[in-house]
Amino acid sequence: MTLTQTPASSIFNINQRALSLCSAGQFADALPLVAPLLEDPTLPNDQRAEALKIAGACAFALCRWADAENFWRQCLYLKPDYADVYASLGALFRSLGRLSAAKSTYRQLVSLRPLDANAHYQLGNVLYGLSQRAEAEAAYRQAVTIRPDHAEAHYSHGIVLRELQRPQEAEVAYRQALRGLHDHAEVHNNLGSVLLDLGRLAEADAAYREALTLKPQYPEALNNLGGVLRATQRLAESELACRLALALRPDYAEAHLNLGAVLVDLDRVSEGEAAYREALVHRADYAEAHYNLGVALFRQERYEEAEQAYRGAIRCQPGLAHAHNNLGCVLRVLERFPEALDAFRDALAVSPQLAEAHANIANALKEMRRFAEAESAYRKAIALKPDYGEARFSLAVLLLGLGRFDEAWPIYECRYEQAHFIHRKTKAMLDCPQWLGEPLAGKSLLLWQEDGLGDMLQFSRYIPLLKALGAGHIAFACAPALHRLLAKVDGVDAMLTHNDALAQIATYDCWTSLLSVPLYVRTTVDTIPRPARFSIDPALVEHWRPALDALPPGRRVGLVWKGNAKHHNDANRSIPSLATLAPLWSVPGLNFVSLQKGQGEDEARNPPAAQPLLDLGARVSDFADSAAIVAQLDLVICVDTSTAHLAASLGKPCWVMLPERDVDWRWMHERDDSPWYPHTLRLFRRGPGEDWASTVERVRQACVERFGGAL
Repeated sequence: MTLTQTPASSIFNINQRALSLCSAGQFADALPLVAPLLEDPTLPNDQRAEALKIAGACAFALCRWADAENFWRQCLYLKPDYADVYASLGALFRSLGRLSAAKSTYRQLVSLRPLDANAHYQLGNVLYGLSQRAEAEAAYRQAVTIRPDHAEAHYSHGIVLRELQRPQEAEVAYRQALRGLHDHAEVHNNLGSVLLDLGRLAEADAAYREALTLKPQYPEALNNLGGVLRATQRLAESELACRLALALRPDYAEAHLNLGAVLVDLDRVSEGEAAYREALVHRADYAEAHYNLGVALFRQERYEEAEQAYRGAIRCQPGLAHAHNNLGCVLRVLERFPEALDAFRDALAVSPQLAEAHANIANALKEMRRFAEAESAYRKAIALKPDYGEARFSLAVLLLGLGRFDEAWPIYECRYEQAHFIHRKTKAMLDCPQWLGEPLAGKSLLLWQEDGLGDMLQFSRYIPLLKALGAGHIAFACAPALHRLLAKVDGVDAMLTHNDALAQIATYDCWTSLLSVPLYVRTTVDTIPRPARFSIDPALVEHWRPALDALPPGRRVGLVWKGNAKHHNDANRSIPSLATLAPLWSVPGLNFVSLQKGQGEDEARNPPAAQPLLDLGARVSDFADSAAIVAQLDLVICVDTSTAHLAASLGKPCWVMLPERDVDWRWMHERDDSPWYPHTLRLFRRGPGEDWASTVERVRQACVERFGGAL
């Protein structure tokens, strides 16, 4: 048998007719044309390779992926340097998700065509799909170096640069992309996100709006616009943008998250919670939604639920340092201190430079009375973040409580740098110099109350010292409840309301807070001045005498069991109810007088029948009245309130019941007396795990020891 060869011209014509059919989309007709050529061993390799290339293209278009791969691999066997086929095979592998195979194929392509910008671009796409971002960035960079007008490569380059946290370069890449893709909303949207990263909020806003002009129904751009509007505190507009995004895509978890954040900012915390929960409906593993839900629940004081939300965030993203940190904060509130320490340390394992975690460790250690370790942790936080005001203030408070006044007072002044402290507002509001210890000779000085009533009573002892330093005129701007009492303190020339003081602020040479004076007079534990002498109006004593004289014979004991409900530690320092004090009534020969003001007054008006109590607190108008009553008592028993400072300053025996947690620095640590009131004040501290009933029992025993059964 003699074999005959198909003429070369005929082969060429077959391939050309097949290519024409492919161009017309008639792949099913084109494939049979070249099929006889695929197995013809008499054909030259180049001609057969061309037929295999066309067959592969037909099979690819007909979704016959295995055939396409087979044809193209045979083609490359015959013609190993056929670059176009590497490009086609790479596209096949990428479409099938076989990215490792695609990567190898495109690397072959760029070795054959090193100046082919599109080959580098396609290699970059595959590397990005493999999460090999640094290599992808290099491939895109090579593509745009070869072909500076390759807009798609610039766009993809921008995406990977932003993910590599190189926002300035990403901005340049997106702006290059816009030269060829100016009408593509996606490029404007991504440029907006980079500008937001760079803190250029107005430009980000404009970029998102340009994206929406090109593509009005673009939920991603609406959501992103909502984010920048929130960052610029345009919260109503931000809410609207997020809701419009959700109207277009109700299952858009990120938009639910952003909406929740806006609602929380608007103090609509329960609505924010609902939005976070909706985000989790659509994306159960959304760590940020779990985290934000924890924040919302914490704000609502639903601590157990907040704990679970933070744990959910950590399950989804174990490397989320702030979730570990916030979990520790919840556990600290729940007084599970060892667990809280573990959570804070987990945060540091993820992010060793997280200053907040070091400060929170210090807070927990302080509650556990491990003061030296707490101090070290505060100092680590401050070393990492020198402007960390909260850590500096907490360190100052710790040092004050330890009696290290010389170190503490200078740091304590950082309260004027805290944005959320009233002290910073004071400094901005008072339009005259703050006294910083310079000579006062002949100067007019304004004392400005910005701390509590008890603070003013305690630190009024410094007014005579300021006068002795040469102050020519001292005016005291404070709450009206203090005016009648403090007007007679040595050194006070005028008592003012805050509004009156502001109206005449220009007439003063300088101002100060009484709590700053110890710094400038260098107070140590051993040099604390004696309490101020409070003069009691004899007429007021006579006014209150009849009510007190109506009591049965015996000792008179004043009681205060609750503090100011607005105080940050009121939940700890106030006794839950008057009934808790019931054991004191068992001590014979004692008559009890209520000095309770504000919360708790209703209990004093209607005490249990077994707890007879003379209610005078509700009738008191100011501290001058309280002083006139206290002067006629034998003892005051109270929690940590202003009454303790009043009674002790008057020289009246005063017993203060302190909470287990977060004890105010002025009572210091591990002692039952106070250097501020060395002869009049006695402290009863709740021990670890002890309830108020145990503390009250110790006070009862002390009453028995002091008074016995004698009248």
